[in-house]
Amino acid sequence: MDEQGFLRVVIAEDNYLVREGIRRLLEDSGEIDVVACTGNAAELLDAVRRFGPDAVLTDIRMPPGHHMEGIEAAREIRSAHPETGVVVLSQHADQSYALALFADGSAGLGYLLKDRVGDLEDLVHALREVRAGGSVIDPQIVDTLVRRRSASSANPLGTLSPRELEVLREMAQGKTNAGIEQSLYLSSSTVEKHVNAIFTKLRLPATGVHRRVAAVLAFLQKDAG
Repeated sequence: MDEQGFLRVVIAEDNYLVREGIRRLLEDSGEIDVVACTGNAAELLDAVRRFGPDAVLTDIRMPPGHHMEGIEAAREIRSAHPETGVVVLSQHADQSYALALFADGSAGLGYLLKDRVGDLEDLVHALREVRAGGSVIDPQIVDTLVRRRSASSANPLGTLSPRELEVLREMAQGKTNAGIEQSLYLSSSTVEKHVNAIFTKLRLPATGVHRRVAAVLAFLQKDAG
């Protein structure tokens, strides 16, 4: 962060109008300093090397191939600059992209649908979360993954109650128990009970907010395809 406490961010988006719109939106928040705007993955990597931003907001598809350049760049950034968080934006609720992004771990990474750009609070939260080493996953992506896994009666996700699924979605966004309490209007003891039940049913260790996100993703990924 800079001396004023602003989060220093690099934006990567090949559409000029979209790029400028995001830049102005973030700067109008009064919390973000956009230090560079780029139009392709090569420019993004160069900007990260030169400016050392706190976080990156990148489109998933950019020149030259318009395939998964944003995901590939995110992996490279996290490897070479682990102090820089990366939020990837996608137009599609395709779980394969999310699983590809988190294939090597979820720390410092976020995956949001472009529709989320209109919610400035969510966007700034995501950038701050990945900067802190956390993870953020769009709730719609989580819903898609959960529905797919729940379709199998043999899958433990099918044993979760509706409320437990709600708590799971909140956890997957990187929220602490306190954050889940506020979102779902539940007491701390009730949230703790649901969290413990989720990890008991999914046979996953209930330790650490961001390790929980990684564990849930790993579980969902295990049966993908």
